[in-house]
Amino acid sequence: MRNEQRMRALCDQVRQTAFELHGYLRNGHLEKVYENGMVHRLRKIGLSVERQRPLRVRDEDGAILGEYFVDLFVGNSLILELKACRALAPEHVAQVLGYLRASGQRDAMLINFGSSRLEIKKFLL
Repeated sequence: MRNEQRMRALCDQVRQTAFELHGYLRNGHLEKVYENGMVHRLRKIGLSVERQRPLRVRDEDGAILGEYFVDLFVGNSLILELKACRALAPEHVAQVLGYLRASGQRDAMLINFGSSRLEIKKFLL
């Protein structure tokens, strides 16, 4: 299976897992509860998941300027940023795009469990 197809399949698994978790828990919990639920369920279906993976932000000359911590890193290739807020805001999108630029990764998903309707956005840099 090619990389694009693999990533599409991985995103489908993450999306389905998020829908099932949101369907069970609904909205109203802290972000950490949804993070724990996603880790548990993704690992249960055999995916590798890292929590709070550090990403170094570097200047043009390679100097380290700071560090981000991605909520979840799935399958050694997909950044997941989770939220539990009323609605996604432009700063949430900017955060994910910053993670992609800083990490050199291509793919990320932003998932908001905080509203009555699950919000999922997929990003490709």
